Amino acid sequence: MGRRQHFRDPKPGIYILGEGITEQYYFTHLKSIFKYKCTIRPRFFCNTCITDIENRIKELLRGNITIICVFDTDVSVRNEKENKKLQRLQAKYKNNDNVVFCDSLPSIEYWFLIHFEDTCRHFHNAKAAKNALKKHIPAYEKSEGFLENEKWVRDMALKNGKMDEAVKRGRKFTSDCASYSNVYKAIEELDTDY
Repeated sequence: MGRRQHFRDPKPGIYILGEGITEQYYFTHLKSIFKYKCTIRPRFFCNTCITDIENRIKELLRGNITIICVFDTDVSVRNEKENKKLQRLQAKYKNNDNVVFCDSLPSIEYWFLIHFEDTCRHFHNAKAAKNALKKHIPAYEKSEGFLENEKWVRDMALKNGKMDEAVKRGRKFTSDCASYSNVYKAIEELDTDY
């Protein structure tokens, strides 16, 4: 007979969940750099679908917490079924101040890019956004070997007011634009609890 896993109610605070290792390392580094008070656990990050994200939100909302949910929308734009799931999920939590959706189109690399460029041009896919980012961070790779080093986030976030510029651009380029990122909402939420 298998052992049944029992989850305790999470402790109050801000929890960050997301799609993959890029988001996990990025927010882990931000937490270290800015001393943000938030919880980041590997089990909250995985290559996942909208259904998995919804299940994690349900699990975490059992406590008195705020959830910052970071994910890419490139798949949901191409896949009607995933798009409907995403719309339902966002509608379900639309009036819930404890759930902050920080989606990016095509990917989080677009969020990184707007630290350097004032652009909302169309990127065909996440790879195109990554290639544009590599003009500014030539060594950038979606590999653990690159992502685990805090320096790329430190340089991007602290040099020449780039984080402030990215937040301004994130507010300016909404989901009506060809590319957008709501990751600025996570930064604002973390800064208010700072």
